[in-house]
Amino acid sequence: MSTQVSHQAATRTTVLLCAAAFMTMLDLFIVNVALVSIGATYPGSSLADLSWVLNAYIVVYSALLVPAGALADRYGRKQAFLAGLALFTVASLGCAVAPGLWALVGFRAVQAVGAAALTPASLGLILSVLPETRRPGAVRIWATTSSFAGAFGPVIGGLLADVSWRWAFLLNLPIGMVAFVLAARLLPASAQATTARMPDPVGAAAIAVTVGAVSLGLVMAGAWETGPLLLVAGLALAALGLLVHRVRTHAAPVLPRRLFRVPSFSIANLTILVFTSAFGAVFLSVSLWMQTTAGYGPFRAGLALLPGPLMVPLFAALTQRRAGGAQPRYVIATGLVVFGAGSLLLAIRGGGQYAVDVLPAWLIIGAGIGIAMPTLIASATSDLSPGDAATGSGVVNTARQTGYALGIAGLVAILGDQVGGGFAAGWVFVTALVLISAATALFIRQTSTRTVTQ
Repeated sequence: MSTQVSHQAATRTTVLLCAAAFMTMLDLFIVNVALVSIGATYPGSSLADLSWVLNAYIVVYSALLVPAGALADRYGRKQAFLAGLALFTVASLGCAVAPGLWALVGFRAVQAVGAAALTPASLGLILSVLPETRRPGAVRIWATTSSFAGAFGPVIGGLLADVSWRWAFLLNLPIGMVAFVLAARLLPASAQATTARMPDPVGAAAIAVTVGAVSLGLVMAGAWETGPLLLVAGLALAALGLLVHRVRTHAAPVLPRRLFRVPSFSIANLTILVFTSAFGAVFLSVSLWMQTTAGYGPFRAGLALLPGPLMVPLFAALTQRRAGGAQPRYVIATGLVVFGAGSLLLAIRGGGQYAVDVLPAWLIIGAGIGIAMPTLIASATSDLSPGDAATGSGVVNTARQTGYALGIAGLVAILGDQVGGGFAAGWVFVTALVLISAATALFIRQTSTRTVTQ
């Protein structure tokens, strides 16, 4: 494209776009630590109710990533980035001043709309405005922002929540406003990139309803009678059936059919879905254990969470250096088994003392994620044609976010409102999920074929 920028401008652009993407992921990890403090602000809120502060964001985000990316490609990535950033920032203010729990949940959903708009637009801008020699490094930096958000989100969130959890959302205001002004000035206008049809909005809505209904059924399983649960289950099945129908018949399905004709793509995304379910459940469970059973305040809990996420980039780098010649499926399965060993150790030890019972297992879990995750994400799109890489990445992110939502919902169903007594069962649940994902990873067989037909 003719909008490529100079070396100095490329550095500024990369920092700006990565900072915005970091902000959207940071909120997810901040809320994990702030959840107990939020519950104290709204007396009478059950864990099932509080879980929607997390899942409202995740469900909406996962459903809108693919269509938002297509809109950005079609109508301009800079415009999509600015609109998403503005909406995310304004919704953050709404979260900070929310008068009640469900108002907070509603503003979290609006935040997710903004995040879904700016995330694919930020990656698209990196690919379109940077010189070709700068793109690989910039994309790697962009892709690792979620790891750093996972490491520092709990610490930042804990520090702010010690004063008030509302500051965790107010933090986004100065960052968002500065980023908006800089983006408006620095980012070149991006030309319309494609004339392809907009992905099916009905299909996107069906994804949100399916994931939302399954999550609702899980978190309310212990509180509802059979009738309401059957109603929610019926809604989930109907939405899933509608999604399958729309994918099979719509001219521009939200989940492109041709991608799922690539065996490695389908199996890798199934593995990602189950793996991220385990990841979402274990992260929330350890955070809750620290603040309920161990009695840590938010900031101390954030510091105690830090070592596990720090293992992820360390072991990711070591794996890429040492296991470059190994078959990806064996690397992925090995990492997931390591993750499973850590969660099983948590279940066996029961989380009695942090230094003896939790920290060693938490470090093992972080190491396993670092070994598996980069290779797993890369394997999901490795056999796709270059023209399908961006769309495939959107589907991968949808699978990741869907997994987070389902894992959190499953954990809440196991814990119920008696949080202090159910952690061992929750960690057995995590172990089962991650070992299932290790088994499915063994079926990921990459080929040299990079072209698939519609």
